[in-house]
Amino acid sequence: MKKILTLVAVAAASLVMASKAHAQFGVIAGLTSSKVNATEAVKDAKNIVLYHAGLTYKFDLGAGFAIQPSAIYQVKGAKISSIGETTGDQLKTGYVEIPLSIQWGPDLMAFRPYAFAEPFIGYQIATYNKGATFSDVSSDIMNKLEYGFGLGGGLEIASHVQLSVQWFKNLGTMINDDKGKTGAEWWSHVKGKNYQGIKFSLAILF
Repeated sequence: MKKILTLVAVAAASLVMASKAHAQFGVIAGLTSSKVNATEAVKDAKNIVLYHAGLTYKFDLGAGFAIQPSAIYQVKGAKISSIGETTGDQLKTGYVEIPLSIQWGPDLMAFRPYAFAEPFIGYQIATYNKGATFSDVSSDIMNKLEYGFGLGGGLEIASHVQLSVQWFKNLGTMINDDKGKTGAEWWSHVKGKNYQGIKFSLAILF
């Protein structure tokens, strides 16, 4: 909880600092390739490519620095090829997510390459489970609140188009400790684990 409050405090402080800075509103969307870092008992756990989309707001702070909070719908998941005799199962989880991109990069007039760190928090609002392992598992087994961080780089073109890639990792545990023993067999192998992966994003700023 302290980590979550710290992330919220950082986001709020950053917005206050940027209240007089040059700002641009925009839309953002892209692909999310994620998986669960499960135990060896889960064989052939593979990445699954899903999506994210939402709104973003960039504040230029000067000297190459910028912050860019967003509000997005983010779908993360994993594909499990085999657990005993179970095949082709997929776990998909939809979050309302608030990432805060903290950027630095030199302004080269026509374009700006930049690196960024991105803490995020989110709340689960949907599950799209497929296969015998997941279809009868209640979403209540999963923790609704998520948080984590990402690291990446991007290219901003003509101050209006951003292309970026980032590696991200959810922190904390995916499974609710009070309910994690009541789910299907697969949940015992992801208890204490969480999502991680790569995001590719396109943002249009106005």
